Amino acid sequence: MMKRNQKIAQILKDISYLLEINSIPFKPKAYLRAAASIENLDEDILDIYKKGGKKALEDIKGVGKSIAQKIIEYLEKGKIKYYEELKEKTAIREIITYYFQTKGISLEQLKKDSRKKKIIYSRFTKPAKELLVLAGSVEKAKEAIKKVAEWAKSRNLDYAIETVFKKWLELDRLKPKEIVKKPYFQGKPMVFSETRKKWYVIDDNGEWLEFAGKKNDIEWRIVK
Repeated sequence: MMKRNQKIAQILKDISYLLEINSIPFKPKAYLRAAASIENLDEDILDIYKKGGKKALEDIKGVGKSIAQKIIEYLEKGKIKYYEELKEKTAIREIITYYFQTKGISLEQLKKDSRKKKIIYSRFTKPAKELLVLAGSVEKAKEAIKKVAEWAKSRNLDYAIETVFKKWLELDRLKPKEIVKKPYFQGKPMVFSETRKKWYVIDDNGEWLEFAGKKNDIEWRIVK
């Protein structure tokens, strides 16, 4: 079942990401290489293991002894202890990282800013812990941050992790501001008369001037 290959590959990618968040060198790329090879297998990885054991897994490009053992653990037990422990250990940092990513700051930039003390992780640790307790899981905490981020950005507002707490009871009703497109011609607003089925341009004096141009001459501007 090729879905099993995809599932294992995704877990390896997740491990790579969590190691990257924790600034662990070299290992993230190793897990990504193994994930890429497993995704491209033409055979179910379980069949490969049954036929050749651990050695057959190690023969897969990018899969060393350590990763092979983790794959076996998943095939036999349905989970990987190292992955579960890593998720738990990295939960707070993952929430903080996601918060900055919603602000357009990449993980690489975040690590640089952290090293230069432009961003102090400890400042965000307490609210991230509280949000994790409130949400119940990293995934739900990230969903809450995403909702607040979309709502705030649509209104050109700044937001902090604490904003999620303030808006917690409203999260289900929190929607981004609707984006509306309005018609203009040469910088002047336009209206459409349903009665006459014609477009009009409103001049500086408020007069309605019948539009004699073509539809593709109309400029549609986004108004938030």
